[in-house]
Amino acid sequence: MDIQNTIQNLREELNQHNYNYYVLDKPVISDYEFDLKLKQLQDLENKYPEYFDANSPTQRVGGTITKNFETVPHEYRMYSLDNSYSKEELVDWEKRIQKVLGEVPLQYTCELKYDGASISITYENGKLKRAVTRGDGFQGDDVTNNIKTIKSIPLQLKGDFPEKFDVRGEIILPFAGFEKMNQELIEIGETPYSNPRNTASGSLKLQDSSEVAKRPLDCLLYFIIGNKLPFNSQFNGLETARNWGFKVPKEAKLANSLDEVFDFIDYWDIHRHQLPYETDGVVVKVNAIQYQEELGYTAKSPRWAIAYKFKSEQVSTILNSISYQVGRTGSITPVANLEPVQLAGTIVKRASLHNADQIEKLDIRIGDTVFVEKGGEIIPKIIAVDLAKRPENATPTKYITHCPECNTELVRLEGEANHYCPNFYGCPPQIIGRIQHFISRKAMDIEGLGGETVTLLFNNGLVHNYADLYDLTIDQILPLERMAQKSAENLVNGVRNSKNIPFERVLFALGIRYVGETVAKKLAKHYKSIDALRQASMLDLMLVDEIGERIAQSVIDFFDNVQNKITIERLKSYGVQFEIIEKINPNATNKLSGKIFVVSGVFSIFSRDDLKKAIEDNGGKVGSSISAKTDYVVAGDNMGPAKLDKANKLNIAIISEAEFLKMIHDN
Repeated sequence: MDIQNTIQNLREELNQHNYNYYVLDKPVISDYEFDLKLKQLQDLENKYPEYFDANSPTQRVGGTITKNFETVPHEYRMYSLDNSYSKEELVDWEKRIQKVLGEVPLQYTCELKYDGASISITYENGKLKRAVTRGDGFQGDDVTNNIKTIKSIPLQLKGDFPEKFDVRGEIILPFAGFEKMNQELIEIGETPYSNPRNTASGSLKLQDSSEVAKRPLDCLLYFIIGNKLPFNSQFNGLETARNWGFKVPKEAKLANSLDEVFDFIDYWDIHRHQLPYETDGVVVKVNAIQYQEELGYTAKSPRWAIAYKFKSEQVSTILNSISYQVGRTGSITPVANLEPVQLAGTIVKRASLHNADQIEKLDIRIGDTVFVEKGGEIIPKIIAVDLAKRPENATPTKYITHCPECNTELVRLEGEANHYCPNFYGCPPQIIGRIQHFISRKAMDIEGLGGETVTLLFNNGLVHNYADLYDLTIDQILPLERMAQKSAENLVNGVRNSKNIPFERVLFALGIRYVGETVAKKLAKHYKSIDALRQASMLDLMLVDEIGERIAQSVIDFFDNVQNKITIERLKSYGVQFEIIEKINPNATNKLSGKIFVVSGVFSIFSRDDLKKAIEDNGGKVGSSISAKTDYVVAGDNMGPAKLDKANKLNIAIISEAEFLKMIHDN
């Protein structure tokens, strides 16, 4: 008997049976027969370990322990989707698309928006290589061992597939499995899980993969990304993925107009409650990949896709009190404390009241019966008051005049909705909030240090700003509550390792007002160092792409502050990265310096990303849209007609890939 062939044939047969059962829902053998074949394979693999394969069906039972999940970058960024809540917003979205593409015939792929945990899975040579959580979109946690236990995710693909690509999907927990898990918890006297989505997400970070294997998780695929993929539309991509062995929901539909999109939305708004899993809307995508590439991305979302959210569930409950929270910028947020009520799968006790204007607009009073919904299905908010049930003794709500934490008189700037506590360097929640922001995942990502520990360090007088973190010692930390030797070592090591965080994230971590993640990247890329940035004038800053007067003034105010100057000098002395470390490209030139290029169409020599990189590597700049400032349009096949028309009207040179190559290779 050829042992290696026998093992391989058993693996292929079991993979097919898994596919039949978990993807097609059409098993052809009994569970007993399947278990016998799996046992036969396990015995052979144990007897002949030289034929071990990490993607064998026997590995789905788990057993690997992962103490710390490695954070790894996504090769292709995972963007979030813009949301819409009305059909009018979808009409406006289509108008924006047509403004870029022109009056071209458009098809849309309509898919249900699954409520679970996003995952990106890399396949190489048909084998599952790595699975990474969404994280912040740029990087996530490697959860490969846990993902391999989900039986609807193929370990080995079928058919003809590219050498390497990523698939994007949603890890979900069907209602039946969720209810069964909760029933088992109730029977042993444990607290049941709150909702399927959070349970699915939490399952991905369990340390023991055998525990993940026990949970009835599923994966619904919605997107494939990579180079030279064998399809030219989103809908064909879904069909292709299905043929490779992925579980692709059959509810997806091709629409030839927005009216057909609306029909799809109307149908599923009614019938979604019959589905075996949670869905909170419909995702609408421009079908042609060529048009997707033409439309590109904003800083956060693809321009070619949008989510239509179904109307949120509403409940009524009693407003017991209003408290006021102080944020890291000093902004005051009023919070409604409610009589607990079940809403969209969770128990809601609190809801945001946003600001004084919202309280006045609602005329909300203690004791009122209020209507609550989840904004975008995530954050509870009060939308109205049931005046018919208002108690006779209810008095109008008076907004606070002084900070609830430090008693400083609040200010409200002209044109601002929020009140602020101006005690920026003396108000405890602001100090703690800034340090918590500094250590957060998208900023310095300091392992071993969480929000509660920051509060503990501050309350014990060990830190007063984020620079103090770099002076902490194990001996200082050990006496603190819940701190053992190992956790103290992890904290100190995490702070030390944060010195390797790149400048753009350090800039975001500083917490300059209005300087979010995207703005920090733009400023870091433009100025390249903290010294160049803090010497910039108001006019200099406003000349940077997408930097307006409000952001520019905030940056100048931050660097004018004496305490901030001292803090930055301290951080520099500790070795924190305050300049961009340029990656040297030996082939880089300045041949395209001062020239702006727009890329349009489908290319054969380059991928679009490689073409853009080649422009930047040779000193050029890539523009997102054609304007009078554009010098060249690099045009591939099927160039967008709107761009072609605009380029011709502005007399902008249109060049081919070959002409572009000649441009960068000529002396």
